[in-house]
Amino acid sequence: MDHSVPVMLIATTDPASRRILEDELRRRYGADYEVVACAHYAHGRAVLEGLRHWNRAVALILGCYGPADRSGLDFLRRAYGFHPAAKRGVVVIWGDFASAPTVFRAIAQGYAELMIIRPERARDEEFHGAITDALDDWHLAQGVGFEAVRLIGEVGDERTHALRDSLSRNHIPVGFHPVGSETAERTLESLGLRDPVLPVMVLQFTASPIVLENPSDLEIAEAMGVTRPPSADKIFDVVVVGAGPSGLATAVYASSEGLSTMVVEGEAVGGQAGTSSLIRNYPGFSRGVSGAHLAYRSFQQAWTLGTDFLFMRKAMGLGVDGALFAVSISDGSVVRCRTVVVATGVDYRRLGIPQLEDLVGRGVFYGATVSEAPSMAGRHVCVVGGGNSAGQAVLHLAKYAKKVTLLVRGPTLSASMSDYLISQLEATRNVAISCSTVIVGARDRDGFLTAVEVAASGAADATPSEEIEAGGLFVLIGSVPRTSWLPDTVERDPAGFLRTGASRDVSDAGSGRPNRVPLALETSMPGIFAIGDVRAGSIKRVATAVGDGATVVSMLHTCLAENPLPAPAPGGAATPEELPGDIRFN
Repeated sequence: MDHSVPVMLIATTDPASRRILEDELRRRYGADYEVVACAHYAHGRAVLEGLRHWNRAVALILGCYGPADRSGLDFLRRAYGFHPAAKRGVVVIWGDFASAPTVFRAIAQGYAELMIIRPERARDEEFHGAITDALDDWHLAQGVGFEAVRLIGEVGDERTHALRDSLSRNHIPVGFHPVGSETAERTLESLGLRDPVLPVMVLQFTASPIVLENPSDLEIAEAMGVTRPPSADKIFDVVVVGAGPSGLATAVYASSEGLSTMVVEGEAVGGQAGTSSLIRNYPGFSRGVSGAHLAYRSFQQAWTLGTDFLFMRKAMGLGVDGALFAVSISDGSVVRCRTVVVATGVDYRRLGIPQLEDLVGRGVFYGATVSEAPSMAGRHVCVVGGGNSAGQAVLHLAKYAKKVTLLVRGPTLSASMSDYLISQLEATRNVAISCSTVIVGARDRDGFLTAVEVAASGAADATPSEEIEAGGLFVLIGSVPRTSWLPDTVERDPAGFLRTGASRDVSDAGSGRPNRVPLALETSMPGIFAIGDVRAGSIKRVATAVGDGATVVSMLHTCLAENPLPAPAPGGAATPEELPGDIRFN
């Protein structure tokens, strides 16, 4: 058997379930996976230990729980120690409702990641949908497979790290090869590059591979054929700045209701939510969904409905052009529109410790847990933060790292993190939680992080009280709204978040529009709306961000109806809506 082939393992003492599951998995997946069925859990543990010894990748582990088998949950809990990166599913029998509370409680405590109903008929696509979703998430986390883009650079280089993270979050298959590795040297030699400026990016999906040396975001966008700015005479009904959950929801609803829509995104679809390895509390996804998959599906949905996108370009300014708005883009272009929706979200707050800032990309990361987790294999890792993003990061990193320590400034997690995440953290054996703790310093060796220095958060001074080994530090604290590109006429609260709603009167802000009470999600500048995390008073949850995106579209209709475009002169040029507005490719 080819040892590069991933393994799918079934273990159950229920012969009927074992026969059904083995038949289904072999028939559907036998060509791409090695399917192993074990009649006893002791045998299953022995097989998993052997696979670990031989460095075999295990993609999926299934155990059963029902009247004929009450040991599957314990097996799955123990299986984590052998192959923490594998997806673990508990298989139940339809109609065994009495077992449901036990199964749900075990999943909440981290024994397994998903519940699957045993197939009771041929071609049970609900069963296979659950399996393929799990395999898809597993492959995404492994970063294995087709290399549309080959990236060669230094392991600790911040720009190389940023490119890896951006490409993976945008669902672009990227293979990273450290400079000096056999593949990197062979690639550079074949391209005739003897002393290139790193990082080197090779676009392997083009007719002739395109080679970029230390490229800017704009150079990458142009080389990849990412959509170009629209023509100067194009006027959009709405420009959405930011492609996180709220911005994508706006694009879906606005485009589906006939509004010409442009989305500008400087980094990657999904925003901070796109970096979450598994979102368990988003309605409609009982098995959970990775932030990357949720974001990518929303992007595809908006795209197919007619939304225009400008990727790897940032909004740099906002001005008024008569009855229109003009959004300045980082590539020097200007997009004109009738309304603007600000969905720029937030950045993680920086720690502000010089020792750590100097190590960004060399052991210190802001977010980026999905792209960097495999490189943490066997290391001690620390995560800073007390919210859901930090909890999800810890659980994902724990699949690879030897130990993960969560550092929390506050005295408890209960005020800032969902109960289901706290339960899973407490049940994960290689996770430690340290409350009332802050980072005050760091140690490094040869320019790479080796340890962090911490102190009690209530201490009178910053004298380190403990040193914690750390080959990686992931920071997910606080939030800084991305609003610096907006004019001062758009009101902020003291923390910089955008004020919306009818809490005060507004001026015309130079737009020439009449004074009126703003709509619920409208800012102090008429026609400019704010949604999602950048909005003052918002609830930092994916579902509420999506709700903002859906809600704001009805307000866009109101605003557009108040300010119709002038009719064209008889025999004159077509109105902007009549001009071609298709997505443009290089």
